[in-house]
Amino acid sequence: MKKLLSLTLALVMVFALCSFGSVAYADNPVVKIGVFEPQSGDNGAGGKQEILGMQYANTLTPTVEIDGTTYDVELVFADNASSNDKAPTAAQTLISSGVSVVLGSYGSGVSIAASDTFDAAGVPAIGVTCTNPQVTAGCDVYFRICFLDPFQGTVLANFAKNELGATKAYCLAKQGDDYSGGLCNYFIDAFGKDACVYEQFPEGTSDYSTYITNAQNQGCDVFFSPVSTEAAAQIIAKADTQALGMPILAGDTWDSNVILQAAKGTGVKICVTTFYQEGADPDFDLGIKYWMNNNPTALANNGGNDELAAVTVMGYDAYYVALEALKAAGSTDPADVLEVLPSVKYEGVTGAIAFDDIGDALRDSAFVKECNTELGVWDFVAVATVG
Repeated sequence: MKKLLSLTLALVMVFALCSFGSVAYADNPVVKIGVFEPQSGDNGAGGKQEILGMQYANTLTPTVEIDGTTYDVELVFADNASSNDKAPTAAQTLISSGVSVVLGSYGSGVSIAASDTFDAAGVPAIGVTCTNPQVTAGCDVYFRICFLDPFQGTVLANFAKNELGATKAYCLAKQGDDYSGGLCNYFIDAFGKDACVYEQFPEGTSDYSTYITNAQNQGCDVFFSPVSTEAAAQIIAKADTQALGMPILAGDTWDSNVILQAAKGTGVKICVTTFYQEGADPDFDLGIKYWMNNNPTALANNGGNDELAAVTVMGYDAYYVALEALKAAGSTDPADVLEVLPSVKYEGVTGAIAFDDIGDALRDSAFVKECNTELGVWDFVAVATVG
């Protein structure tokens, strides 16, 4: 209790000093960290939640010591609009602004689409929750702190078979979407191709009743659809009105207030894999909830309440990984940061963070949680690994 009280008092002092922003020191030079995230489009809600973790971390740690000099850390934002077509332009905006390192993005497709732009400029990017293997494949500047979809897909397939007793799975992805299509494919590989029904819906779909009916008519035991939160809310509504009759499984994108609000009061069972379970670090949870509840903009960007999404915690950890890289480089030059990034290690709220030879995170576990449709919160189910 004493530790929690001390943290709360410290936060009160932070708010008094900086009114929800970074403490500014007029004589300090500035180092810029780019934030390459969707703030609009299908994944805008998730992108805003991921950004919250970075903003909170920046509020707590607004400066960094680089080669003996104290720098103010400025977050520079570029909205990739959840669009693969707009992603390169957003990436170039950050490069032109002189960032030393980039964080993001929520959404593998936009990360893949921007990778060549970052690579050509030699600017390192730290992916936060972009889980598709193609993000780092063939790109020397992209790193990430999250687990990958082959692992996540296998965890979900094992959970469907071993915990839910499913023998036939319905899989639904969005056409042209690297994340949902890729994750469905990994799930199908692990579950068994002959035991899966796979369909895709086109851009602009708003009525998912046909897909719900198809899953029922095919005699499936589980409905797997790791799509955007916008599509997810509509799928949940149809699953409720049409009495889907089987659990819905999804990946980390569904770990969102949007899902909780859509599922509350329904009879739909939803389980997801994700990076963090609220309660795993009570001190951290207390601090960021205090910050959100005293910052109307932050609370609105979190969906109107203080339910903590794992992507927010990952955004927080990513910010500190970037600071560690800047300190190790002893320089704000992107080339120097890129040189040291492979060896950076950090003990984050979400666990130990380190990189393998191609820049992927060395992570071997995921949280599985279930939506409590009565209370509108996530209930912890298990920590899952693949052995």
